[in-house]
Amino acid sequence: MGFTARIRSQGVRARIAVAASAAAVAATVWGVVALVDPGHHGSRDGASRQTQDQNRTPDGENGKNGEGKGGGNGGPGGSGPLVPETIAHASESGGDAVNITIDDGPDPRWTPRILDVLKRYDVKATFCMVGPQAKAHPDLVKKVVQGGHRLCDHTMDHDTGMDKKPVAYQEQQILEAKKLIEEAAGGGAKAEYYRAPGGAFTPDSRRIAAASGMRPLGWNVDTKDFEKPGVAAIVNAVKREINNGPTVLFHDAGGNRTQSVEALDQVLAWLKDQGRPTGFPVRTEADTPSASAPPS
Repeated sequence: MGFTARIRSQGVRARIAVAASAAAVAATVWGVVALVDPGHHGSRDGASRQTQDQNRTPDGENGKNGEGKGGGNGGPGGSGPLVPETIAHASESGGDAVNITIDDGPDPRWTPRILDVLKRYDVKATFCMVGPQAKAHPDLVKKVVQGGHRLCDHTMDHDTGMDKKPVAYQEQQILEAKKLIEEAAGGGAKAEYYRAPGGAFTPDSRRIAAASGMRPLGWNVDTKDFEKPGVAAIVNAVKREINNGPTVLFHDAGGNRTQSVEALDQVLAWLKDQGRPTGFPVRTEADTPSASAPPS
């Protein structure tokens, strides 16, 4: 082969190599875009955030009856029943059963008093814990588990604006809290639910929670006990709103919870008189959107 022919041959080979390299780069960029999925959108401001998000699929498109795509297989190991990404409201016990949920603890002063009231009425509740609080009071987390109650992840910092933060931030808030809560509980106990502070769910946060085996958990009755409106006002809120759905929100931290403890006692006595059982929120069953709530 002559000198000129060799030069031409080398040029052709170089152009082929450049074209192949460009195709590989394009494929890589496409893969990254597919993983990031810019179709995921956060929910909006206001008291209706949890219901607004519930009506959207993880791709940010309107879903039928709020039933988004399925989540993970019940845990990091991929075993167990499928946990949906939709926000749960219904009770596993069905019928007119009521779910008692307790947010923001554990707290060394108020959690034991809440536990005493629950034990007196033989009621099991779901405790939505803040990660650092669980780490600081592992004895209380263990006591909650030993009492037959369930654990719920309420994030690291209780940031009610986390629906406007990057996905990486949401993931850190959820997964680090889960780790701290489960480490504090010991014995293989798991956080079975995820409740966004103030109802600040997003399709991404729901997806992250479900992939980790935690069902996103909403509420139907906001007692507003965190505002300390008086025991009678808290109890009346439950009686007035219980037809909205079965999941009731109380608090065991975030200030003086004397009213919360007394109101919970009266509410459980009223439920007993009404013949209404209590239970846990659904984890693996489909649920439909219901009433929303203001920040907790």
